[in-house]
Amino acid sequence: MPDIANAPDPRDWLAAIIDGSEDAIVSKNLNGIIQSWNPGATRLFGYAAEEVIGKSITILIPQDRLDEEPLILAQIQSGKRVEHFETKRRRKDGSLVDISLTISPIRNENGVIVGASKIARDITEKRAAQEQQQLLMGEMRHRVKNLFALAKAIVAISAKTSANQGDIIADVQARLSSLARAHDLIMSDRLLGPENEQHVGLLTLVRTILEPYATDDRISVRGDDCDVDGKSVTNLALLLHELATNAAKHGSLSTETGRLEVEVSADDDRTRILWRETGGPPPAPGRAGFGSRLEGGLASALNATVERDWQPTGLVASIAISRAAMSA
Repeated sequence: MPDIANAPDPRDWLAAIIDGSEDAIVSKNLNGIIQSWNPGATRLFGYAAEEVIGKSITILIPQDRLDEEPLILAQIQSGKRVEHFETKRRRKDGSLVDISLTISPIRNENGVIVGASKIARDITEKRAAQEQQQLLMGEMRHRVKNLFALAKAIVAISAKTSANQGDIIADVQARLSSLARAHDLIMSDRLLGPENEQHVGLLTLVRTILEPYATDDRISVRGDDCDVDGKSVTNLALLLHELATNAAKHGSLSTETGRLEVEVSADDDRTRILWRETGGPPPAPGRAGFGSRLEGGLASALNATVERDWQPTGLVASIAISRAAMSA
């Protein structure tokens, strides 16, 4: 038979659960004054219990979110539970943290609502994963859209430069194969693991990306060669691919008479890539879309600067990358 006389008080069980929880568990009265504070709350927000008990819960709420508290209290006073409310709160050191809140009414022995209990869970990693997923989906849509546009451009280029239908078909097939090889270089290696990191010469990288558009010696790639290692291969290939895509869709590679010169120069500290288009349609600065945001993110990842000069003869772009970043 269970020893009922020596059984722990249920309140002791509850206290042990609250103290051992990884989540922050906080109670407050209907005036928003903190009544209890568990170790999980200390870990999440940085305050010890004695620093906050008796103070307003608003010490955790950022200034631009203070309007949330009256709405939460109104819900509690009406006897409703607030489920998985995602918001931000301020830590003791002033930093903000993304949290998910579950808030329940606290009743006294007569059933009267006298306060609220809050369970706060840190969702920083969840938010970061969601943002990363959104970025990858945007990048995927952008790449697929570009690949269709490039396939169309390749067909148009081949039709203009080939003598008969058989030559056109063979030319399109060869160019699409080149495009596939270039695309292999810009596939993200984030899932491959460090043992599969890529290593490639910079001039080889540039030539591989531009190979699908090379006709009649109108593309020139020259200069100093250097190695590109690790994730820098992916980032730099994507950056060059953006330039090549825009040149094929709107710039010098979209016409029969257009030319492209790429010159690489390197010293001990930085590598510079000069991208010069001539003979294409009049240049027009593009609108800021996903491609622009992607370019900005890639430049930041490479510790690079990208400058564009829309000259009457065509786009001139200059990319400067630190040598250290190219080996990262």
